[in-house]
Amino acid sequence: MAARAVGLLASLPLCAQRSQVLRPIHRLLSCPRTVAAEIKREEQSSGSVETGSEGRTPKKTFSEVQKERREQAQRTVLIHCPNKISVKKFLKYLSQHGPINNHFFYESFGLYAVVEFCQKESVTSLQNGTRTPSMGTEAAIPFRSRVFNLKTKNPSNPTSEQSRVQCSIHAPPSSKKLLELLCCAESIDDQLNTLLKELQLTEENTKLRYLTCSLIEDIAAAYFLDCTVRPFGSSVNSFGKLGCDLDMFLDLDEIGKFSANKTSGNFLMEFQVKNVPSERMATQKILSVIGECLDHFGPGCVGVQKILNARCPLVRFSHQASGFQCDLTTNNRIALKSSELLYIYGALDSRVRALVFSIRCWARAHSLTSSIPGSWITNFSLTMMVIFFLQRRSPPILPTLDSLKTLADAEDKCVIEGHNCTFVRDLNKIKPSGNTETLELLLKEFFEYFGNFAFNKNSINIRQGREQNKPESSPLHIQNPFETSLNISKNVSQSQLQKFVELARESAWILNQEDKDRPSSSRSQPWGLAALLLPSVVNSASLAKRVRKKPASERIKSLLESIKSSGPENATCTNGKRTVSTQA
Repeated sequence: MAARAVGLLASLPLCAQRSQVLRPIHRLLSCPRTVAAEIKREEQSSGSVETGSEGRTPKKTFSEVQKERREQAQRTVLIHCPNKISVKKFLKYLSQHGPINNHFFYESFGLYAVVEFCQKESVTSLQNGTRTPSMGTEAAIPFRSRVFNLKTKNPSNPTSEQSRVQCSIHAPPSSKKLLELLCCAESIDDQLNTLLKELQLTEENTKLRYLTCSLIEDIAAAYFLDCTVRPFGSSVNSFGKLGCDLDMFLDLDEIGKFSANKTSGNFLMEFQVKNVPSERMATQKILSVIGECLDHFGPGCVGVQKILNARCPLVRFSHQASGFQCDLTTNNRIALKSSELLYIYGALDSRVRALVFSIRCWARAHSLTSSIPGSWITNFSLTMMVIFFLQRRSPPILPTLDSLKTLADAEDKCVIEGHNCTFVRDLNKIKPSGNTETLELLLKEFFEYFGNFAFNKNSINIRQGREQNKPESSPLHIQNPFETSLNISKNVSQSQLQKFVELARESAWILNQEDKDRPSSSRSQPWGLAALLLPSVVNSASLAKRVRKKPASERIKSLLESIKSSGPENATCTNGKRTVSTQA
């Protein structure tokens, strides 16, 4: 039905995109060899940034992508629909306000449609044709936004065309389903690409994130005209996982740019404003007001918490319509710059994102990371460790931050709060790496590298891409790439670091025992990356037997000797393979 509506509404390119994003599972199972190739083809066909040294087309800069996404979100609306609807009639009704570029449906506390018009004026036309609901005994606050409710005039007489629509997926697969997909892969390289494909943000989910920011911007603009609400972190740095939180910040800098140096003859006119003792207090007052507004007037904004005394004051809330947990800060420009840096690293080589997603998934499976603040390693720290490891390869897969700084020109210069955040922003100026190592080798050697890293005396520094002496006594020291005096992993405890080291050594040992030519009949047993995502053998019966035979010190020593003596060229299949249940 949606396909027939294409002819009526000129063009709905998302219908073609959906066939790429919502891939049936049987397609993965039938041709697992092609996962990496599919990812590259889909990135190229959808206009995404190409990755790896094979990319030949010009690559978009981070700011260009942000600008395009923001403009796209401004002509998009969010509509709460009945569970059954005639898609053809729905789109025909909306097209009265202007041509539609694309649309998709998803579920979050009901059925929602994201509809992108070709022109921003169409949104205003739709708003002008929309009425405020009559609530009977309750009072409705007449707040105009781009979040609408669609009502049918005769719900008791549904037409034969009304049916449940196909919804895009905005949640990652279950652990059990993910393990099944990994076990059906042909190689460890294919496993890493499959995991990336299943967990990364889809095109629809990315659009919904920018739309959510744009909706919050509409509310903030009532107080601060020309302000901007920008997403940062996992939502934009290319390492976001389906279901991750939406971090956004209220950017007020643009307001100052518009009003700077406006003079007329001998006169200088300024807005009359209230003064506060510090910028922090100004931030707290601004966020306090925006938080109240979201709580009282923001459609779908629930559970609003104003956390104003934190090191970085923020407003936390749930956006029910999109299903996102949101954190709103203000003028957090260094965080956006960090997002841009990660975006560049993720776009330089196709292996970077696959490796980061797998390491993060491995860490979460073993409770090395957590969504609750504490002494755990964060995803950001893990990403820095992967980048550092790839800088240490021979030849390096990723350049150091200092080398990116040397490639920068005058327009790339950036100093934020006294911190030099300069690096080249044009991806086409960065020479691709000549390194051709496989993902399997990189995964194995990542675990070996950090399983034997001298954390007691060395720190990790992606600016220089080399180990250096720790400037403090924290168990894990990873230098902040821009605020170089800060340790981004200062929260990590010695016990958590030791757990990471032990699990890294164990994972390296497991990968060294893998037989590359496993018979297809044994695919039911987890192997490769799938085996690493299962509960640690530290808690399994198989290791319990080994524990009784050898003390811990001897056991670790034998693991290390096994790692050093077993190279990829002479690894053999032994009885050391893990035989455990696939229950999630």
